[in-house]
Amino acid sequence: MLLSVDNLDIHYGHAQVLHQASMSLTEGELVCVVGRNGAGKTTLLRAIGGFMKPSAGDIVFKGEPMSGLSLEQVAQKGIKYVYQDKRVFGDLTVRENLELAAYPTGESMDSAIEKLVAIHPKMKKLLDAKAKGLSGGERQILLIGRALVGDPQLLLIDEPTEGLAAIIIGEIVDILLKMKSKITMVVVEQNLATVARLADRIYVMKEGVMAREITQREIIENPSNYEEEL
Repeated sequence: MLLSVDNLDIHYGHAQVLHQASMSLTEGELVCVVGRNGAGKTTLLRAIGGFMKPSAGDIVFKGEPMSGLSLEQVAQKGIKYVYQDKRVFGDLTVRENLELAAYPTGESMDSAIEKLVAIHPKMKKLLDAKAKGLSGGERQILLIGRALVGDPQLLLIDEPTEGLAAIIIGEIVDILLKMKSKITMVVVEQNLATVARLADRIYVMKEGVMAREITQREIIENPSNYEEEL
């Protein structure tokens, strides 16, 4: 078991937003977490990534407890988080964005660039472009490439296709499929067609509760059964 989340409770002030949420992940899996806005999906990812401290429950990664570790310590253990809002350093070039990710890991710039270009060769022509001039899809690709620096073992990716055109969504999905054999991923996603292409397993969240687990085949064969849940 690479990751185990057991009976996780999370509070924002007095409001409880996760209620005994549990999930597991084995090495090499791509697991999707689906549910309506406000269901607790992003909160779950942020807790695993070290951005939030649970009020109860356990997060265990590679047999080690993660609860209580700082954000930096969680990243050093091999967990990287890809933000939903496509947050890049706009006044820096693509190359400089990669450099910021590479410096604390000790990875060479050649290696960091190679990883970005490997997932999307067209990014090679954009290395010296300012990140603020990138399209939404290009920003998402940069964020994924940046997260690969340092060779993490687990990527947490929040809504990678949100706000993107259909043709760009296809490119992002192709990138994630290409990465599947090399890295384990938890992907929060609301697009059922995307989930059906990507996921080995799917967790459905409702109002902060991990309601059930479903399979890729169930979504492909009966998509209408799940449309109301998203």
